Amino acid sequence: MMMSMARNTMRRVAISWQNGLITSIPSATRSFLTTKDNNSCKIIMSPPLVSLDLPDIWTYNSNQYDSIPPQKFSNQRTATVIDGKSIAEEIRLSIASEVRKMKESIGKVPGLAVIVIGQRRDSLTYVRNKIKACEEAGIKSIMTELPDDCAEDDVLCALSNFNEDSSIHGILVQLPLPQHLDEGKILNALNLEKDVDGFHPLNMGNLAMRGREPLFIPCTPKGCIELLIRSGVEIMGKNAVVIGRSNIVGLPTSLLLQRHHATVTIVHEYTKNPEQITREADIVITAAGVPNLVCGSWLKPGAVVLDVGTFPVDDPSCEYGYRLMGDVYYEEAVKLVSAITPVPGGVGPMTIAMLLSNTLDSAKRAYDFT
Repeated sequence: MMMSMARNTMRRVAISWQNGLITSIPSATRSFLTTKDNNSCKIIMSPPLVSLDLPDIWTYNSNQYDSIPPQKFSNQRTATVIDGKSIAEEIRLSIASEVRKMKESIGKVPGLAVIVIGQRRDSLTYVRNKIKACEEAGIKSIMTELPDDCAEDDVLCALSNFNEDSSIHGILVQLPLPQHLDEGKILNALNLEKDVDGFHPLNMGNLAMRGREPLFIPCTPKGCIELLIRSGVEIMGKNAVVIGRSNIVGLPTSLLLQRHHATVTIVHEYTKNPEQITREADIVITAAGVPNLVCGSWLKPGAVVLDVGTFPVDDPSCEYGYRLMGDVYYEEAVKLVSAITPVPGGVGPMTIAMLLSNTLDSAKRAYDFT
């Protein structure tokens, strides 16, 4: 009953951005989160960290992307569009050249296995692009598709097979997973040396700690930093805001920015005054998955904006029946900031290029190839 009450309370605290952010956590939730057993004698009063977790539920108005009125800004400028597609293509050509050298020298090529569960449209888009990119780079690729309602053991069995396959150097479990699957258990079962997505707890821990080097940096954050560096954007000492705190993008992006000596603030669903905080940033990286969340009023003139958000919107005129929208209200932002990534064609292609790069690095380690 206690768990049921807590779940109901947590659902109530997840409210829409449009209606304002939460000002405090309800007292019932605080009591549940900080009291495990009122009758027990506690030495340490702070609770287990996992008991503090609240659901990340970003809500949006389905008509939001059609209804935002244009705003006028003084001193309008035209931002530089950071062409992630062309930068990624340059990187992929270099990877393909390295793969050819490996094949010619030792008769081996890198191998990538992808496990995709369910029919999420954004996930399927990325998986298609990843498989195509592997083929173009000469990297062997294998895909295992499982239904939404598959058993956890089915996923673990597929993982085990790829862990033992010496021709596979990278294993990617496409996230997010259906809710009935234990993401932590599945990622823990992944061979650390094949964790090319960089989500294994040891890789994430090494990313967080100064003086440590993870075997793999998560692909999207790595791609974001590569875009900034290749676009001549200074990171050291700059104020950076990361919108969203998912384990996939937001958290590792904030950690990686800190490793590059930015001063980092994370904005999430429970942040007070997110617009004001974001407007102070020199660099904004947003990964909320809420179309047009970040309007022009959220952005400082001259800021650099990387839009990681991908939200599928039905569009019969497109090849797959939908198009992808980002978190940023692009038409406003492009007149205000100094540089911005489009959606699609910005961060997405870089994510794939970084995946290929990580897979190549893994194969080089496995074969001791330099």
